[in-house]
Amino acid sequence: MEFSAADFERLVMFEHARKACEAQYAKDPLDSENLLQWGGALLELAQFQSIPEAKLMLNDAVSKLEEVLTLNPGKHQALWCLGNAYTAHAFLTPDIDEAKVHFDKAADYFQRAENEDPGNEMYLKSLEVTARAPGLHMNIHGNGTMQQSLGGGGGGGGPSASSNAGGGKKKNKNKNNDFTYDVCGWIILAFGIVAWVGMAKSLGPPPPAR
Repeated sequence: MEFSAADFERLVMFEHARKACEAQYAKDPLDSENLLQWGGALLELAQFQSIPEAKLMLNDAVSKLEEVLTLNPGKHQALWCLGNAYTAHAFLTPDIDEAKVHFDKAADYFQRAENEDPGNEMYLKSLEVTARAPGLHMNIHGNGTMQQSLGGGGGGGGPSASSNAGGGKKKNKNKNNDFTYDVCGWIILAFGIVAWVGMAKSLGPPPPAR
């Protein structure tokens, strides 16, 4: 998978953020803001992984974000991030019934976030998007986009396929990554803007005292 310069910068920044949050967690596991940033970094990094790896990273993000809620149940940012995580996970799940479970959880978290911060335009928009998401999911998986991204749908390969096995796997992984990037990016785009600002503030030098 080819990344643009901006994508690579985001990848490096959020990987740096993940490591910084992991180090901070070792010092203070009750820091809910750190856990929130950790979960957010994992959400962003999931975009750059293969589908199986992205799912594992999303599960890790959910774990961190749920930990935030045990410390601060009304943390609407964590509720919203959980909605993003479950929506992204749903798109990476071809089974319609299983995906619906994730979409339902996402809608519930988005609604809880909006309840905690009434009128938040981003949360309201997330609810609108999630309501339309199952239809998009059916189009994606019904049209075979997922199978193509995984390199499926073909018959036997014969000798030429065997001799090109290494290259084929590489191509399939690239398609796999591209699909993950497109799906997760569609869901997490708005979050990325918020996280970028938050991470920059947390990782940058403290402002001079005035």
